[in-house]
Amino acid sequence: MLASAMASSWRCVPWPNSDLAIGMVPPLYTASVQVFLRYVANLGRMLNVAQAYATAAGQDPAPWLQQRMAPDMLPLGKQVEIAANFSLRAAFPLAGKAVVPYGDFAPSFAGLQQRLAYVADQLNRLAPADFEGDSARLIEDRAGDATVRLAPAEFLHQYAMPNFLFHTSMAYAILRSVGVPLGKGDFDGLHRYAGASNGEKT
Repeated sequence: MLASAMASSWRCVPWPNSDLAIGMVPPLYTASVQVFLRYVANLGRMLNVAQAYATAAGQDPAPWLQQRMAPDMLPLGKQVEIAANFSLRAAFPLAGKAVVPYGDFAPSFAGLQQRLAYVADQLNRLAPADFEGDSARLIEDRAGDATVRLAPAEFLHQYAMPNFLFHTSMAYAILRSVGVPLGKGDFDGLHRYAGASNGEKT
């Protein structure tokens, strides 16, 4: 079971909507929705590997959801939740739309998978044409105790995407810290290394 979960997690995953001609798609759509869809899917596959690893080792993975990289950092479950929600709070304003509800899901591995599936469904509802709006408008969001107001391109590249990848990376790092056999190939779906079962352990 672990081997099959790992094998499915480190195959090269096609880009979502890769049949769209790049030159015909608004750049903000390509740089947001397509990236979010890819890494939301990869995050789900990493959670699958974690559950398979726990089963093979005769462990209960549920306590891992409370595992933290440091005492003052958020736990695994919250890191996944925030990464998922960040993709919505980024993509929908970029499309000129109100952010959809994040949904209410159980704080479990199954609940996280349901959350990720919900997020992917919502992102797939956005069309490239939605991203052809006014590039000079400002998008506002809360960044902790601060308020950010940025033009769409800056909002995505300097704020939203780095935050999404930060929380995705923290989820990866926490899973590695409890022994889950993940590698860079699990994170991006592209890397492969000779002699490594799931990508280099980086």
